[in-house]
Amino acid sequence: MADPGDGRWESLAAGLSEGVTRALGELGFTHMTPVQSATIPLFMSNKDVAAEAVTGSGKTLAFVIPILEILLRREEKLKKHQVGALVITPTRELAIQIDGVMRHFTSHYPQFSQMLFIGGNNPIEDVEKFIKFGGNIVVGTPGRLEDMFRRKADGLDLTSCVKTLDVLVLDEADRLLDMGFQISLNTILGNLPKQRRTGLFSATQTQEVEKLVRAGLRNPVRITVKEKGVAASNTQKTPTRLNNYYMICRPEEKFNQLVAFLRQHKQQKHLVFFSTCACVEYYGKALDLLVKNVKILCIHGKMKHKRNKIFTEFRQLPSGILVCTDVMARGIDIPEVHWVLQYDPPSNASAFVHRCGRTARIGHGGSALVLLLPMEESYVNFLSINQKCPMEEMSSLREVPDVLPRLRKAALGDRAVFEKGMKAFVSFVQSYAKHECSLIFRTKDLDFAALAKSFALLRLPKMPELKGKHFPDFVPEDVDTNSIPYKDKVREKQRKKLLAEKQLERQQNEGKRTFCHRKRLPDVKGAV
Repeated sequence: MADPGDGRWESLAAGLSEGVTRALGELGFTHMTPVQSATIPLFMSNKDVAAEAVTGSGKTLAFVIPILEILLRREEKLKKHQVGALVITPTRELAIQIDGVMRHFTSHYPQFSQMLFIGGNNPIEDVEKFIKFGGNIVVGTPGRLEDMFRRKADGLDLTSCVKTLDVLVLDEADRLLDMGFQISLNTILGNLPKQRRTGLFSATQTQEVEKLVRAGLRNPVRITVKEKGVAASNTQKTPTRLNNYYMICRPEEKFNQLVAFLRQHKQQKHLVFFSTCACVEYYGKALDLLVKNVKILCIHGKMKHKRNKIFTEFRQLPSGILVCTDVMARGIDIPEVHWVLQYDPPSNASAFVHRCGRTARIGHGGSALVLLLPMEESYVNFLSINQKCPMEEMSSLREVPDVLPRLRKAALGDRAVFEKGMKAFVSFVQSYAKHECSLIFRTKDLDFAALAKSFALLRLPKMPELKGKHFPDFVPEDVDTNSIPYKDKVREKQRKKLLAEKQLERQQNEGKRTFCHRKRLPDVKGAV
């Protein structure tokens, strides 16, 4: 492995081009991080690399710089539609981020055209854009890239365009596989030339990643980088400047604690993680009602076109709250996130580390807090052993106001809030049952009555997990929930129309049944 030396960019034996050096200065990067000083010299000397490094360690520049240097040193200049470098990453947010970093550098090299292929954009527009502007450097997500390779009928022969490929980068490789992109990756790799340099970057090294290394890389140099001063025998998988906390609280106290915490830290930037899309929808709405004078945004995997806009908006905010699922848990670099708050622990232990890694990025400080139920406390020890992620207990906030009555009142006044709460509760229970650490997160140990109170439910939903059980500690609201209107007048008008149609249909069916019943009655006239 190359000696990182003193960490200055000037210490690189091969040297950097003038435009690359200028871009680094503009971005304020004076020294290399350990992963950069270990990877860049190898990648630039035409070696395949498989790099594992802690989240937030600066992996993006570790491949952006070699890509530019390799393309700049080509003997034959790339034509407009010839692809010299391809970066594949699991999410559109991460792709946008990498594309943005790359543009800081390519702005000094107008000879390079750049293209972003991600979901949420019109594929035909992507084809037209590539034909018009070209794409020497392409950044994309697997699904959209696979689709682009099948657009020959629309005028794009991407297979021919990638014959000039010099560099392939698989970023967040472990997540590419976790998210089920294996088939798409195989299709893409099948279209690429074998003579190329390949870099594979990940935060964890799994068996699946190892298979990908064997299939896609030629005699790779393996790099595992820890932060400076961290002993290998006690490797910490979260950034060393990250303060990791946990808080133990009962279900009915949990949301009150979250609201109180966010109210106390209004001037800071927060990511708040929930386990499901439905929980994000519900609690995002709830926080909007309860935490005033703060910008609150929501993002989850089921959003399509909105996600890019929301992500960009939150990046630019000096303070605010982004309520999200694990779609935001990997590789995303948001400036100055002060707190990562995990309202629900993620479904697997490695995702916990990646969530925490959204703060304390590349030398900045940051803090992370996970809220746990009393029965989940052993998770702290599990993470310390399994993920080398030590945590310190934070005492629950004292004398916090009970905001749940206000949330129930909101549900009584708006059917949208009521329905979101019911869906969120059901989705949470179903997600909890699928948790990887099933010995710690046991559905049978959940206090469903207290849990329903924490969701501010008006009544318990009908679901298999609650069938045949009685919950005397949960008192439903004395209200006919069918009578709760939507605050949105258009939705309420539509709902009333549907109710009237169903009522008419029931009456007609009842009339038919009565008629048929009378028709079938025996003629008893004259019976003895």
